[in-house]
Amino acid sequence: MSNKYIPAATILLLRDEPSFEVLMIERHADTPFAGGAVVFPGGRIDPGDHIEAWTEYSTGLDAVPPEQKAPRVAAIREAFEETGMLLARRDGTLIDHEISAELASWRDIVEQDDSQFFEMVKRYELSLAIDALHLYSRWRPPENAPHRRYDTWFFAAKAPEHQTAQADGGEALEILWTSPKAAISARDEGKVKMIYPTSRNVELLGVSETVSSVFQNAAARKIEAITPFVKERDGKSYLAIPENLGYPVTEEPLETAFRS
Repeated sequence: MSNKYIPAATILLLRDEPSFEVLMIERHADTPFAGGAVVFPGGRIDPGDHIEAWTEYSTGLDAVPPEQKAPRVAAIREAFEETGMLLARRDGTLIDHEISAELASWRDIVEQDDSQFFEMVKRYELSLAIDALHLYSRWRPPENAPHRRYDTWFFAAKAPEHQTAQADGGEALEILWTSPKAAISARDEGKVKMIYPTSRNVELLGVSETVSSVFQNAAARKIEAITPFVKERDGKSYLAIPENLGYPVTEEPLETAFRS
């Protein structure tokens, strides 16, 4: 297998009501990566995410670093494909349930051909809410990782209040709104499978109690590409990450690290 990274993006959609929760999805067991695991919506960055014309059909894209432009578009697109939620505005206002329901038939179309995402946004006179995304983290697996090696940008955003999430029934089997604490408990009790980067980022979410505090925490943390590494202590192997990036848990026994 090639050691080349596959560019990818994922999004943590958050809400404060009825309580502080994050949207997660249960992936179909047959998906090539993290099959059967509970993850955040996301996927690889596609050619259509790089279209220069996105600047005209988005808000805030011209203000972000060039290397984050396509990942931000991809994060919004993947959330739309997998959950039906679309971070986009019409006439300056985030779209509501009525408009998102009208766009539902496009989810399969975009899944089959990513270039159709731009066509949909253009046709319905929408503007992607790039400015609603907050850089949260970036992860790369080690070279010996026994799966596809994604270079994944993580973004956090407040979920649209007047839209309803619904699984696509393909890669995303089920929608889960969960508190970080409940997600961690379900993982520890063996009720769900969770891969290493997801575990660490859910634990990091648990440091916050509101959506705004997540954004504040992200802005205050040092964010750099994280590549887990194996460390030995007292005759036991751990998969670890650097300790200066704000994560409350920075290592896990190697035998439980790859839960998928």
